[in-house]
Amino acid sequence: MTLAPHTLKSTARTKPAKRVGRGNSSQKGTTAGRGTKGQKSRAGGRGGLKLKGFRKSLLKIPKVRGFKSHRPRVQIITVKQLEHHAKVGHLVTPKWLASIGLVQNPLLSVKIVGNTPVTKVITMKGCLASKGAALIIEKAGGTITY
Repeated sequence: MTLAPHTLKSTARTKPAKRVGRGNSSQKGTTAGRGTKGQKSRAGGRGGLKLKGFRKSLLKIPKVRGFKSHRPRVQIITVKQLEHHAKVGHLVTPKWLASIGLVQNPLLSVKIVGNTPVTKVITMKGCLASKGAALIIEKAGGTITY
């Protein structure tokens, strides 16, 4: 016996909706569970966020002083990651780092950090570097220009 999709029935138990506004003996008479007054108690009244003039953008801003943006100002890469992906003599730029997937946005600043020793000669252009990372890269014979 094959079952067609239109003949299948849900196994979830369904309960009939409570009929409101059918007299006070039904426990949902008079105001029908909507409260006494106000726009939401009347027929055609709009509820939810639109009632008080809220917008979703207002809800995203926290109600505290000193709001801090979640958007990263600097994208960080370690020297270890750089040595693993970069080839000797290859020019490392934010655009190239984005193309191999080490950074998300090539337009944001990229900073190289870390203190692991480097064996490759790495040439970087358009990237920031911490003092320790710059020292390690220059000690291996690489250059950093921003």
